[in-house]
Amino acid sequence: MMNTYIEDYANFMTEVRHKSANTVESYKRDITQYIAYLEENGTEAEAATKTTVLSYLLYLQKNGKASSTVSRTLASLRSFYVYMQRCGYVQSNPTSNLEAPHVEKKMPQILTGAEVEWLLDQPSDADNKGMRDKAMLELLYATGIRVSELINLNISDVNMTMSFIRCRGGKKERIIPMGAAAHRALERYLSDARPYMIRVETETALFVNMSGQRLSRQGFWKLIKHYRTEAGIQAEITPHTLRHSFAAHLLENGADLQSIQEMMGHADISSTQLYSRVVNSRIKDVYARSHPRA
Repeated sequence: MMNTYIEDYANFMTEVRHKSANTVESYKRDITQYIAYLEENGTEAEAATKTTVLSYLLYLQKNGKASSTVSRTLASLRSFYVYMQRCGYVQSNPTSNLEAPHVEKKMPQILTGAEVEWLLDQPSDADNKGMRDKAMLELLYATGIRVSELINLNISDVNMTMSFIRCRGGKKERIIPMGAAAHRALERYLSDARPYMIRVETETALFVNMSGQRLSRQGFWKLIKHYRTEAGIQAEITPHTLRHSFAAHLLENGADLQSIQEMMGHADISSTQLYSRVVNSRIKDVYARSHPRA
């Protein structure tokens, strides 16, 4: 029965709340682990109390889970119990008024301008894969979109005449301009590579793998690790690094926070303000290294 509750909840979050597939999978994973813990301790989710939930959160902490993981788990359970109460499966919500542990936001990894250039210069334009990879990296840095948004782009989301892309995140949609370098790389990929990579003319995905199907997040992760090594970049690079670098470099060059927030699709300006701390920290480092009386 509980598995049915979880699947119904997942459908509700997808179809009614319009949460992304990654978010829903994260919720399902957190809830499934919670249910397994309850079953091991002879308890059911319908009978859980605040003490039950707190015991589980303490269990996660004792087993070395990061504060961010515990906080995310509580958010997942809170959402699940709101749904359960709404459907009449429970009378009260045991997560009500529970405090999540304080999470200190980590400073994002930012590449220097030179490192970005090294990375973007790696893909070769001599073959289809290289043209695709060049277009993906250039577009990611030019627009600051998430990797999940990049690989979910369709041909219909690109306007080459006006030089912008349409990006959807849940119910929200945003229009983001792309620069000249990204436009050139994408134009080359669309004319000289993609037509020979797709297997069927009806393929909607903008970026496809060597089998002609939509490229996966794992596929992108592998290629960015490869090009990091080829570029000789020492800093660790994740699929989000170019997104972080996009925001920080815009700030360094005078863009305002509200515009950056809009382009990145941040619901809360505090997420965007984090990049101000990064930029200010970098300026202090440059001053300390460069000023004769620092």
